[in-house]
Amino acid sequence: MLLVTTSFANNYLQQRIAENEFDAAKQFMQTTGLQLDDVSWTIGRTQTIRYASTFGQVNFEAPTLNYTIFVNNAPIRSFTTGALFFNMPTNKYNLGNNYYQRVFPANSSFLQTGTSAPVSSVFVIEVVPMNDGNYIRIIVAPSIRMLNSTITMSNTTRNYYNFYLPLLQPGNHPRLSQSITLQGTTVSALTNGDVDRIKIRVDYPKSSQGFDEQFFRFESQEEEIQVPAGSILEFYTSEVIVSLGLQG
Repeated sequence: MLLVTTSFANNYLQQRIAENEFDAAKQFMQTTGLQLDDVSWTIGRTQTIRYASTFGQVNFEAPTLNYTIFVNNAPIRSFTTGALFFNMPTNKYNLGNNYYQRVFPANSSFLQTGTSAPVSSVFVIEVVPMNDGNYIRIIVAPSIRMLNSTITMSNTTRNYYNFYLPLLQPGNHPRLSQSITLQGTTVSALTNGDVDRIKIRVDYPKSSQGFDEQFFRFESQEEEIQVPAGSILEFYTSEVIVSLGLQG
């Protein structure tokens, strides 16, 4: 009886530890998404975010998302980015197969509008089995911020639509510590005038491995923006190098 009681108490304790770690990891991954916005638009800026987990581990998956920009129904450019995954084995903690929770923001579109809109989506998902193992995961997936403005000069009014997307690229992964280091390296701009229609589509380069539309669960695979005729599109991308365990 004592052995059974001890085993039950130990299992219960391990479950509570895993649950607390997972809750802390959700906050950590949301913080990582916010730090990504700080790093992306300042060339050379570096941020290291540390975490502590007994059971979970951060992985970087690339490529995971491909965004294609259409202007006046014609594709003009595609951008590919990776994503950050906090993986905890389901034998340590799980909430049930096909569990899904939005962490930030509440809106599940990959296109967010406004000056305070994020440039990443953070969500929790559990899908088993998958090729890389059975995990409940917290994902930081780069998304797009859109701003629009109207400028009048010399009696001429132009409508500007500005988009911002960080592109996560692999760096060093020595795994000497539990940390994520983000470094902004370049900022580029794609400009197009005389725009009557803008459409953005997201595709999934690793869909064959399970990282597909049903995994990321964006509101829609395509977003179309109705703009006044003759508008100007400015699409800004930032290359951000992601290193895991680089800093102690």
